Amino acid sequence: MEKFVIHGGKQLSGEVTISGAKNAAVAIVAATILCDEPVILENCPQISDITFCMKILKSMGADIKVLSKNKIRFDTRGIVHPKVPYEMARVMRASSYFLGALLGRFHEAHVALPGGCDLGDRPIDQHLKAFRTLGANDSIDAGEVHLNADSLVGGLIYFDINSVGATINAMLASVKADGYTVIENAAKEPHVVDVANFLNSMGADIMGAGTDTIKVRGVKRLKGVEYAIIPDQIEAGTFMVAAAATKSDVLIKNVIPKHLESITAALRKIEVGVEEFDDAIRIYPIGELKRTTIKTMPHPGFPTDMQPQISTLLTLAQGASVVTDDIFDNRFRYVNELRRMGADIVVNGKAVIIQGVERLKGASVMAPDLRAGAALVIAGLAAEGTTEIGDIHYIERGYEDIVEKLQSLGADIKRVTIDDYDDEEVKKDA
Repeated sequence: MEKFVIHGGKQLSGEVTISGAKNAAVAIVAATILCDEPVILENCPQISDITFCMKILKSMGADIKVLSKNKIRFDTRGIVHPKVPYEMARVMRASSYFLGALLGRFHEAHVALPGGCDLGDRPIDQHLKAFRTLGANDSIDAGEVHLNADSLVGGLIYFDINSVGATINAMLASVKADGYTVIENAAKEPHVVDVANFLNSMGADIMGAGTDTIKVRGVKRLKGVEYAIIPDQIEAGTFMVAAAATKSDVLIKNVIPKHLESITAALRKIEVGVEEFDDAIRIYPIGELKRTTIKTMPHPGFPTDMQPQISTLLTLAQGASVVTDDIFDNRFRYVNELRRMGADIVVNGKAVIIQGVERLKGASVMAPDLRAGAALVIAGLAAEGTTEIGDIHYIERGYEDIVEKLQSLGADIKRVTIDDYDDEEVKKDA
């Protein structure tokens, strides 16, 4: 097992380059199943979720070649059985995208109910609603979703709630369906738009991605392309908050500032300096951090994936702040870990109430999920003393080279094997 060891309290400086978007990449990798020719993806992040998606595709018969660090060739023509191995699907939330992709290609799919970070109940009822509208039958047996359809025919899909995953799955399943599909109350997140752009680059006919209504005219064939995945909005936001928490001047490159507007607005309310460029953003200190109130919302609102990070920053702000997040049930499991580090933060229903403290102190903590783990890294960077973070596999699901990137900014952070680290501590004590 491994952990992160951080000696905090140091200012960061320099520049960091953001990787490809995890939330877009996991869906786009699954979407290669729909292509009738090989596909090359650029700016594909080297994270464990993508590695796992590639393992799933290979196990099903796909041919995958890594051309360079972030450039990968996918040839999924060798897939003949529309079934994802059970044990692979059940450990990753993004495995749900294989449902839409396999159904769209084979008119059949067999995929275990998805896992991933434990953020509470995340049902797939809206996904199934979309598939039924297109003509698919579904059943769930022993934890596995089964879909089949004689044919897929376009129709009107209306989502009862705003769902990124269901919106993407509806596009994947309808892109080769007969006729015309309209998706109402669609999610508008940047990665939804990126998936639509990827499909369109292969010859799909999708209009309206990024709005409430997406229209899909089915096509018979998708051609091979070379496509670059967008920069990661959440990774960029995480580094923005890390710079703010350590009162640092950092230039964050390879970003789309438009995607970061809600995060930028929140930081400015907290009295953090933000300077925008065409494809970069600079964070710098301008005074003491101030209290604020934040509520997560679907895009273009403040993203739920940034809630733990911004809450961590507010533990160091003057006054009392309130952050509300009612999207996932278990999004506040990092709170007890921050309290170990001296934060004055409590959960009140769907919100956290935060009274700013002068400083955090290093402690031994555990990452309960991906974004909470990133928040604990931020806390460790800002804290006095040493912070040890366990269960870092959650963090590495979504952040490429996070240790190396932080080290390049001057952070004192390292990844250690627990046995090796314990041996070093014994030698020091001796």
